[in-house]
Amino acid sequence: MRGFRSFRFSTAALAATLAILASNAHAELVPYKIAGDAIPASLTGSQGDATRGRAIVANHNTGLCLLCHSGPFPQDKFQGTMAPDLAGAGARWNEGQLRLRIVDASKFNAATIMPPFHRVDHLTRVAPAFRDKPVLTAVEVEDVVAYLMTLK
Repeated sequence: MRGFRSFRFSTAALAATLAILASNAHAELVPYKIAGDAIPASLTGSQGDATRGRAIVANHNTGLCLLCHSGPFPQDKFQGTMAPDLAGAGARWNEGQLRLRIVDASKFNAATIMPPFHRVDHLTRVAPAFRDKPVLTAVEVEDVVAYLMTLK
């Protein structure tokens, strides 16, 4: 947790994050089945778009991935060190394993600090305007999975 306590959101970054979360107000959760440590089937029935997925991962206001993870983004000096490096993610995990980690990592690791990006139940400290709204839509989850699979 080194460095976590000293991280502070700027007012602009927090406002941008809240606006993005609000944009997913229309998003509905998609049912899925867990098999072991994975969600084997696509949430949308099709493969995601790796280009859109990279944009989500690299954007500090959308997926917020680089808050905790580092990755192959040499132009970005602000990357986290609290979670695994995303470089090589597609070699370490299969699509289903990555999908579960994004949807809800607590399903295979109850002690994880990774937030659920496609779950809305049993969450704490959620502002009323964002309750019952996932951080990422099913399409966005699939886009991120598609991108991470390119990182071999």
